[in-house]
Amino acid sequence: MTSTQTDAPLNRAHLGTIAVLPWAGENADDGHDAAFLLAYALGDGTGSEEEGLAAVRTVLTSAGLPVGGPIVNGALSTVPVTLMVDGVNAVLTLPHLNVTCTVPPQWTAAAEKRGQVHLMFTTRPWPDLKPGQSVTEDQLQAFVGDEDTIRTAAHCRLPAARLRK
Repeated sequence: MTSTQTDAPLNRAHLGTIAVLPWAGENADDGHDAAFLLAYALGDGTGSEEEGLAAVRTVLTSAGLPVGGPIVNGALSTVPVTLMVDGVNAVLTLPHLNVTCTVPPQWTAAAEKRGQVHLMFTTRPWPDLKPGQSVTEDQLQAFVGDEDTIRTAAHCRLPAARLRK
């Protein structure tokens, strides 16, 4: 039996690079576009693969996001996770982590229309997709739709707060 210690302090060197990939797609419930963010590690941290997984789990646990658990509604809970959108950028903030990514207009429109974004933060590394690289729909679907990716992820619906002008 393997146990993952989630109350250990975060070793940032084990965490490595965290990337965020935005996409918009049809919501199966209503057929309208929804905005999604996939957060994942590249697996390039120091230490072993297990130490990298433990570091990601520590970030998620400290944010109150259960791995493999139910979808957390960030608007109704007190999770310390925020998402700020300024039109072309989204800034995701969790304890120990702040990540910015450029978002396409379709994503921004879906986030504004729904007022929320679905965050999927997986503990499963994706070393093949570096920040700034383009990804095909097939590549995205293969990773995001994989049972291991889904099972090892925390899911949260976050209010899409906009910066005031």
